[in-house]
Amino acid sequence: MNKQVDFQKIGSRPVRPDGVDKVTGRALFGADFQMSDMAHGYILRSPLAHARINFIDTSAALEVKGVLAIVTGRDFPNIGAGQEAGGEGGGDMKDIAHNVMARDKVLYEGHAVAAVAATSKAAADEALSKIEVKYEALPPVMSLDLAMQPDAPLLHETMHTKGYDTQPDKPSNIAQRSLFTRGDVDAGFDQADVIVEGEFRTPTVHQGYIEPHACIANAGEDSQIVIWCSTQGHFDVRNSVAAVLATDINKIRVIPSEIGGGFGGKTTIYLEPLAALLSLRAGCPVKMTMTRNEVFRASGPASATRSVIRIGALQDGRIVAMKAWLAYEAGAFPGGPTLPGAMAVFAPYDVDNFHIEAFDVVVNKPKVAAYRAPGAPQSMYGSESLLNELAEKLGMDPIEFRLKNAVDEGTRAVYGPKFSAIGLKACLEAARRHPNYLEASRKKKEGHGFGVAVGFWFNVGLQSTATVHVNQNGSVTVTEGNPDIGGSRASMALMAAEELGIPYEDVRVVVADTDNIGISDVTGGSRVTYATGMAVIEAARKVKQDLCARAASLWNVEPEMVSWEQGCAVASPGVNTEAQPLTLAKLAASAPKTGGPIGEKASLNARGAGPSFSVNMAEVEVDKETGAVKVLKFTAIQDAGKAIHPSYVEGQMQGGAVQGIGWALNEEYIWDEQGVMLNPGFLDYRIPVASDLPMIDTQIVEVPNPGHPFGVRGVGETPIVAPLPAVCSAVKPPAKSSTAATTPSPIPHIM
Repeated sequence: MNKQVDFQKIGSRPVRPDGVDKVTGRALFGADFQMSDMAHGYILRSPLAHARINFIDTSAALEVKGVLAIVTGRDFPNIGAGQEAGGEGGGDMKDIAHNVMARDKVLYEGHAVAAVAATSKAAADEALSKIEVKYEALPPVMSLDLAMQPDAPLLHETMHTKGYDTQPDKPSNIAQRSLFTRGDVDAGFDQADVIVEGEFRTPTVHQGYIEPHACIANAGEDSQIVIWCSTQGHFDVRNSVAAVLATDINKIRVIPSEIGGGFGGKTTIYLEPLAALLSLRAGCPVKMTMTRNEVFRASGPASATRSVIRIGALQDGRIVAMKAWLAYEAGAFPGGPTLPGAMAVFAPYDVDNFHIEAFDVVVNKPKVAAYRAPGAPQSMYGSESLLNELAEKLGMDPIEFRLKNAVDEGTRAVYGPKFSAIGLKACLEAARRHPNYLEASRKKKEGHGFGVAVGFWFNVGLQSTATVHVNQNGSVTVTEGNPDIGGSRASMALMAAEELGIPYEDVRVVVADTDNIGISDVTGGSRVTYATGMAVIEAARKVKQDLCARAASLWNVEPEMVSWEQGCAVASPGVNTEAQPLTLAKLAASAPKTGGPIGEKASLNARGAGPSFSVNMAEVEVDKETGAVKVLKFTAIQDAGKAIHPSYVEGQMQGGAVQGIGWALNEEYIWDEQGVMLNPGFLDYRIPVASDLPMIDTQIVEVPNPGHPFGVRGVGETPIVAPLPAVCSAVKPPAKSSTAATTPSPIPHIM
């Protein structure tokens, strides 16, 4: 990490550069784009959760006046399995393509079966009503318990479970098994003085982004396709659309709009290939926008889960064994977040004996997508809840108990590598000193509960590209390839300003499309401030090196005799007594005489992303007659490494807390027995609003990440992990004094 301690710009709280456009309405989001000759695209969706498609007839629909094109599954090329999809959710491109448009079967209510481009919504509606589809209904598989039974109806007749030494002979709804194990877990439990065990379930929930999916595709006569869309990763959109349409990526340009929320849900594709193919067929641009109903029925929610977890400890509080059985709903196609869930479940704790087994299971629900630390909230809900119960049975303070077992620098994580510098213990110490914790430990009140939990996310680096160009007046333009969701333009500007020693206001940040910047991976995984920031810093350092060389040429000295200090080129003492410091503006003005335009690029695959830990505390009031829960206080403490813009770090912490509270208390998809969703709208799918919540108290901890020049570690995903166990532990009655383990429901037979 950079040895600099007294940052000049980093850690300040300037106004975000895109703020004025967004609050005045000038910013263009996905559905705001218009083209003069565009058609409108609409989708016919399946009313059944599980059925074979025996017949589709679009002939009558094509006769409707104003209808320009209709596509069904037969209009898409066949894609073989084995091509990995990009984005945070991942998966196989064949499955992504079949999720975009059904082929032989529909696998959830809302699955697209046909798409229409028409000159008006009325014409499209009439055409959709005239498309004839004959279905053969099949039994819907709507739960993990049913899906994992040996005789369950199969969604994919040729799918066999991966992850065993020997592939099972019989097809199954279980797509993948993941396993992490170390030591002798049975011997550990034999050694334990106290054992707790429990079963935990989480429902299907949605990310709840305000802006629906939207795009325009314009295919030219040369088959070049330009797509404007709301996305977290336009390079992944380009790659995925090219794969689904079996065309070259150099024929596709993707321009990201401003984005009205994503939280992982906009890291994949739904409308974009349909709009592109309709545009190719119709000969004009095609715009498509999901309704809120469609967003719920046909985009990717988070996995529902079932977990069975067991933890054993000695009387002195030392954990000696941990075991987890985790099952995740993948939705209609494989790709649930089983692996990160398994990696996270016991990640905060140093334990010699553990066994973690996780299953990815298909059901007749929409294919899941990433949702902020995908997989971790569900698995750590169970483990952190049990740790509170175990601490209570041992008579230990829940934070002291965690401190006794917390991982630290040098500890080997349950998923393999050793931790570098991490902030878990610092967060726990901050929580122990926090006024909300001290107050909760003093007061006991009927109907009130208090819960504490740790959150974790490992963070990623991945590929990023950035350019730094100096304008003629000494101002700077930074160009990068990540859509700005949480204030990343401001963060990039702060890092560039810090490195160059110039005012924040002199830096302008541009998010470029796929034709105007090098490859940049998705805005997700808590990677952008870390990885793209690293690219900005590297490009800025190259610019400084060039500036020093130019100053040296003006002074007729060697470049190594010039340094960059406080935004100026400065000659070493005694080298040239007439060499006065040259500002960036002066060097920019002389650029035509010293080599031309000043600008540099950095492309990298960032390594060393520092894991992030948090501690959350919740105080609740429960109405024992109605069961209504009111959150009275909520405290979020998290290690940011180094907070580039503290206000945006706090915003991430508060936003994640709100989403986690909603997940804990009232958010869930509701289906009937036939797999029809009953609450596809914000009126019945109840996300928390301001009146439901207290002020979210935040405290930023800074344990610098040695893998980043400024000490940054990602902060966007960890905040959603701990609220579930913190709130649920606050609601749960005190544990019984018995040290016997609870008995969960039987685990399904797998092999």
